[in-house]
Amino acid sequence: MSLKGKHIGFGLTGSHCTYSQVVPQIKRLVEAGCKVSPFVTYTVRHTDTRFGKGEDWVDKIEAITGNPVVDTIVEAEPYGPNKPLDCMVIAPITGNSMSKMANAQTDSAVLMAAKATMRNGSPVVLGISTNDGLGLNLQNIAKLIVAKNVFFIPFGQDDPVKKPNSLVGKMDLLLDTVEAALMKEQLQPLLVDKTS
Repeated sequence: MSLKGKHIGFGLTGSHCTYSQVVPQIKRLVEAGCKVSPFVTYTVRHTDTRFGKGEDWVDKIEAITGNPVVDTIVEAEPYGPNKPLDCMVIAPITGNSMSKMANAQTDSAVLMAAKATMRNGSPVVLGISTNDGLGLNLQNIAKLIVAKNVFFIPFGQDDPVKKPNSLVGKMDLLLDTVEAALMKEQLQPLLVDKTS
């Protein structure tokens, strides 16, 4: 399936260590001919970490997409009725944001865009990055795996010995997952080896 001309929403939440894996995938979407509208949580924009400054990541995403970052619920709401997305990607999605999504809580531009996309019957693709995916957040993953029009970038344990509950999406499968999701299919296999 060609992605050319598709309007893709791309949301980032606060898994700072994963941005370097995700940002190249945004570039690949643009290179595939997609219009990409970026969304970020407050944490993404305003937190500086050893992985980089929040504003630097925002600047990089805006430069790649050619579009301003949406960072408020009010700005994100029109992406339901007035500016519908063909697909909404959230990568990385933290355990915190995943918990909120699984329990119908909307407290960020990213989750508002996802809610608006689901309301339109279009797919939402999740690229998880959470230290407790096999802990308390497993129930939220289970809720979302069976939710209509929600699809996952294949994921696995990134460090089973030192972080046995941690799960991370194989972000280089993002484009393939979006293509499958647009056909209402989950890319398989869903569980992959992340240790190699």
